[in-house]
Amino acid sequence: MGISRKSMYAAFGNKEELFQKALQLYSQGPSAYIAEALRAPTAREAARIFLTGSVQSNTQSGYPAGCLGVQGALAVGETGRPARDALAEWRRRGQLHLRERFQRAVREGDLPVSADPDLIARYVMTIANGMAVQATGGTTREELQQVADAALLNWPPG
Repeated sequence: MGISRKSMYAAFGNKEELFQKALQLYSQGPSAYIAEALRAPTAREAARIFLTGSVQSNTQSGYPAGCLGVQGALAVGETGRPARDALAEWRRRGQLHLRERFQRAVREGDLPVSADPDLIARYVMTIANGMAVQATGGTTREELQQVADAALLNWPPG
């Protein structure tokens, strides 16, 4: 970046604080689709927006393929434990928000009472995380969108 370590720490604090700020910007930028998904009028639409947003974010032209939340956690060693833990917490919160959205869908009758909001949230998050790994390996946007579409074929009837 062309700045000294001392200047960086003066501006951002320590490495962990800098990473937290970067993750916050990532949440407001490439992964802003998550907030949009949570505002969707139906649970299925929330899942569709979440998965399609994941596809688009993971394959954005001019940016590294994949997801910071997944790839960053896979790439760090023991010295990067604070970053890995922060990313695990970030992913956990994302899944929690999805679960809460699906719980609301059960209460509102958009999902059947027999639906398991925790399982559905874990399913959607697992598909999204897997697509991030696949994107890093070169899977195209079109191929990943087919996966996202196929995941929705298993959606519980309303």
